[in-house]
Amino acid sequence: MRIIAGKFKKAKLISVKSRNTRPTTDFLKEVIFSVLGDCEDKHTLDLYAGSGSLGLEALSRGAKTAVFVDMSENSIKAIKANLQKLNCAEICRIHKKKVAPYLKFESGNFDFIFVDPPYNKDLINPTVELIFNNHLLTENGKIIIERSKNETLKTEWSCYKIYDKDYGDSAVTLLANKIKE
Repeated sequence: MRIIAGKFKKAKLISVKSRNTRPTTDFLKEVIFSVLGDCEDKHTLDLYAGSGSLGLEALSRGAKTAVFVDMSENSIKAIKANLQKLNCAEICRIHKKKVAPYLKFESGNFDFIFVDPPYNKDLINPTVELIFNNHLLTENGKIIIERSKNETLKTEWSCYKIYDKDYGDSAVTLLANKIKE
């Protein structure tokens, strides 16, 4: 697992050693960041962060800050090691918490929120709901979801959908903070 573009390009990341994690492939990372576009000066939140690869990719591409949230001790260790390796810990925060309780008390505004939970655990819709209900996105913010193609989003989110495509067993969905016209 590595960073694919930006100032940390080709840096190898420390991954989480666990059967419960599913690292984002380089291909899906490229899809996500091609659709997202410019990361310069963005504030990012990486939920269900694992090794932190999505937030770290955003930092490599010019994001200003990154917040990582994961409840696994192994994930937190991997994120800390990756931040140290890339020398970017000073612009990051790490929270060892379950995502739902974290989101209930977070008051920040983020440009990009990455949602990459374990597949088929029914975590996506409740997470998206908390993000919208707690107004965690900036005016032009986006939620980036990596999910199993078998998991469906609530139909109420379809008016926010700006990208949705299956890739093998996975799917990538982007939701905007504004209803599309």
